[in-house]
Amino acid sequence: MKASVILSLIGYLVVPSGARILGRCVVARKLYEGGLNYFDGYSLENWVCLAYFESKFNPTAVYENSRGGYTGYGLFQIRDSDWCDHGRNRCRMSCSGFLNPDLKKTIKCVKKIVRGKEGMGAWPSWSRFCQFSDTLERWLDGCNLSTSSIL
Repeated sequence: MKASVILSLIGYLVVPSGARILGRCVVARKLYEGGLNYFDGYSLENWVCLAYFESKFNPTAVYENSRGGYTGYGLFQIRDSDWCDHGRNRCRMSCSGFLNPDLKKTIKCVKKIVRGKEGMGAWPSWSRFCQFSDTLERWLDGCNLSTSSIL
């Protein structure tokens, strides 16, 4: 009993108040439903891998990169300097819009980002951890994404 109470308290200390970490399969389903499976040639496994290494599946993550001179927002840590209202606003939305767990606006913007000349290489974490991984399929292990389960 004491151990479970202590673990619960630790959980509250580790996760910022109000943060909602999504499960891996929940992320996979939302990205699948948003049309990212093989969008611009990138498999769903690549997108789930990227989401993990960018935010650990936290759609409300905000990370200020003072060395890089930008702040990243949401599941994919979309940079404010180019993609939202704190910068060039190429996705024509507020940065806080990337913090919504439904991910619809986020998915719309990442589609625009990946269509650029760098593709998924626009995210250094994808190039480092996902691009040449020989274990990408593990990101969908146990996730039932068949079309019959979506209906």
